[in-house]
Amino acid sequence: SDDTPEVLNKALSGLSSRWRNWWVRGILTMAMISFFFFIIYMGPIVLMMIVLCVQIKCFQEIIHIGYSVYHSYHLPWFRSLSWYFLLCVNYFFYGETVTDYFFSLVQREEPLRILSKYHRFISFALYLTGFCMFVLSLVKKHYRLQFYMFGWTHVTLLIVVTQSHLIIHNLFEGMIWFIVPISCVICNDIMAYMFGFFFGRTPLIKLSPKKTWEGFIGGFFATVVFGILLSYVMAGYRYFVCPVEFNNDTNRFQVDCEPSELFQLTDYVLPSHLQTLLYPFQIHSVALSAFASIMGPFGGFFASGFKRAFKIKDFANTIPGHGGIMDRFDCQYLMATFVNVYIASFIRGPNPSKVIQQLLALRPDQQLYIFNSLKTHLTERGLLPALERAAA
Repeated sequence: SDDTPEVLNKALSGLSSRWRNWWVRGILTMAMISFFFFIIYMGPIVLMMIVLCVQIKCFQEIIHIGYSVYHSYHLPWFRSLSWYFLLCVNYFFYGETVTDYFFSLVQREEPLRILSKYHRFISFALYLTGFCMFVLSLVKKHYRLQFYMFGWTHVTLLIVVTQSHLIIHNLFEGMIWFIVPISCVICNDIMAYMFGFFFGRTPLIKLSPKKTWEGFIGGFFATVVFGILLSYVMAGYRYFVCPVEFNNDTNRFQVDCEPSELFQLTDYVLPSHLQTLLYPFQIHSVALSAFASIMGPFGGFFASGFKRAFKIKDFANTIPGHGGIMDRFDCQYLMATFVNVYIASFIRGPNPSKVIQQLLALRPDQQLYIFNSLKTHLTERGLLPALERAAA
């Protein structure tokens, strides 16, 4: 069915279906990009809420497909249990995040401190409750189907909830780690479509007949250039490069720090002995944009295969010309995992604040043991006398 707004249908009625679709996608794309700029302006807390809303909508779209296909069997509790498991998994992941990033606040409030201390046990108890409810809901002659749908729910949770949690973790590392990867995927999607629309001749993959090699290659080069330029612009602002931290004095998020070496202009010698000033992050942005261009589309191919398996065109009709929210975020989730792994492997070092949080949670005798061990270690390396003189 045509889900395009009536005003657009009237305005574009004189165009062929090919160009009408082009204009609809273009207009809605610009609207979504404008909304993306707006939520960036609103700050990290709004970004986190949007990520959570997108996660819930993507989960609903996938679960709805399963329900639509198998609703004739009247499986008991299927939708209720699916949403219950979503709640459990979110409680587990975001409870860990609250403990990590709001440690001081958690320690001040007695109820939060108890929930933090027994968080994993509570999470397991909640999941176990859902597991028992599923077993009790089993109906004779439909066992195989019910276990299939049980697996459907858990795979959906793995794909959607886990990845959205990683997106928020990336955001805490600095908004640039959130904005640049997402923007690279958006750029690649747009430029691959543009190059494919105007120059596409050679089919790329059978799962998506409209995808072409011309679009794939054009999107790659355009995205790499875009990633380098966007990184150069954003790396000069502390608002984008500083980690998002919770200020316990004001009980608000703050984005302020002394930028690390990644975000300080450095001299580089390019081929042909050319010298230029670049931010080291721009080099990392090449890896991010290359992944968004080469591996990111495979998230879309995976989604295309899924839709073909169930003979549907889109996950939903939320966005005219684009389909559902999951249709727009199928590549973003794969990108989020890569960024999180990339940061852990090549960027992030030991975090002193996290170590201090763990030390403060220990008993006094354990803290004293660590203090004496550290003092002995610094003395053996000859650092303690110098530190004592500096302190004096």
